[in-house]
Amino acid sequence: MTIKLKGDKQIENVPSLASKALRINLNDNIYGTFAEIGAGQETVRNFFRAGGASGTIAKAMSAYDKDFSDAIYGIEDDRRYVTEARLKKMLDHEMNLLEERISRDKHPNKLFFSYANTVATIDFAKKYKGHGWVGIRFQIDPNEDFSNIILHVRFKENDARLQQNTLGALGTNLIHGAFYKHNNPKKLVEYLYDHLDKDQIEIDMVNFSGPRFKNVDNRLMSLQLVKHGMTDAVMFGPDGNNLLAAKILYKKNILALRGSFRPVTKVNMDMFKKSYDMFIKESKVDEERTKVIFEITLSNLKDGSEEIDERDFLDRAELLCSLGHTVMISNFKEYYKVAQYFNNYTKKRIGLALGGKNLVELFDERYYRDLPGGILEAFGKLATSDLRVFVYPFKNKENELMTTENIKVHPRMKDLYKFFKYNGKMVDIKNADTSVLDIYSRKVLKMISEGEPGWEEMLPNGIAELIKKHSLFNCEAEEDIVSL
Repeated sequence: MTIKLKGDKQIENVPSLASKALRINLNDNIYGTFAEIGAGQETVRNFFRAGGASGTIAKAMSAYDKDFSDAIYGIEDDRRYVTEARLKKMLDHEMNLLEERISRDKHPNKLFFSYANTVATIDFAKKYKGHGWVGIRFQIDPNEDFSNIILHVRFKENDARLQQNTLGALGTNLIHGAFYKHNNPKKLVEYLYDHLDKDQIEIDMVNFSGPRFKNVDNRLMSLQLVKHGMTDAVMFGPDGNNLLAAKILYKKNILALRGSFRPVTKVNMDMFKKSYDMFIKESKVDEERTKVIFEITLSNLKDGSEEIDERDFLDRAELLCSLGHTVMISNFKEYYKVAQYFNNYTKKRIGLALGGKNLVELFDERYYRDLPGGILEAFGKLATSDLRVFVYPFKNKENELMTTENIKVHPRMKDLYKFFKYNGKMVDIKNADTSVLDIYSRKVLKMISEGEPGWEEMLPNGIAELIKKHSLFNCEAEEDIVSL
């Protein structure tokens, strides 16, 4: 046992990796296979060393040679080996063999599992630190179908041997968590970092599926990764399943819209449609290879409090997904970090659509005090990206329409503002619907909570109906209103 500390407080005892592996080995019913490609057989090594492995391990293998791997698991359409598709084929193949070769009649109480990983560790030149897919297929009852947990990881260490050890620890935590923490998936995600630090490995995607997780919302699991600092950003698609950023953003033009979307309003959709129309008409933008991202920051989810209201988060996600959009949850307070994140996956043009009020914040020095070079360093990073900021107008207290031409920034920022604007990095969103500029999410939310009529007209088609049907944002369901 080791002690896990939070600050100066002891919060719980953490079993060692050896004790976790031994607990699995000493369970007479848990039985399965290990298939590991790319970083040695580091996970199964922990189980061999713990003792009693003969009752747990049916087979351990590593199909390192590509021809052998193809012969066993089949050939991928893209000829790649470190992919989610490859991992799933490995899990399928190994579980099918297990069921074929181990008789259920002879072993009616056996709980089968198949653990697999396919990874690429750091290259010889140390230019690419490596990444991989890790997963487990398992059952808690011999009569139930299999459940799955699939992760994507990025290595951060600069030594292949260290990365191998890290992967072994992660795999052991995953197997132990699958069998003994499956009833609390959020805790299971936290325990993946037992005996690991965030600077060793990043988990940037997780998906749960199967009967044990039928009530798990993967968007909420995705949120846990950002909330606990396991990654800086996660994405999920309209179907609610988590997405790998590298897969959907690679070499794409990206248009991102940041907001609270609490709830999504006609202003949000007008900003999206008008900025998108401008973005795809630019010469450097290929509409066929353009991805639109609706981004919510962690600070927006907290809404001034220390804790995140998970129900509120899911309400926002539900509406954006219903409109068919890809959602990103990030830990990026500053816009330059968003641009940097996208630049990890593409060198093509990036668009950021934001409201004029947010533009004023973009030029506020307070947000860059953690940078040695302050706001100049941040804008230097923005300037080196192929970036275009699309600015949506707003009305000031005097009801004047504010655009990039008359928005006021701090006097010290005027020259920087002019440089950014007149170098083409910043443009006004044309033809904005000025009739919706008085709509604010905060106002709509207040009207919903107080039962004030008229908020429905402030939202895109179909959104009000969804809010009422599912009682989102504490809205009373229609049948409840009628019964009153």
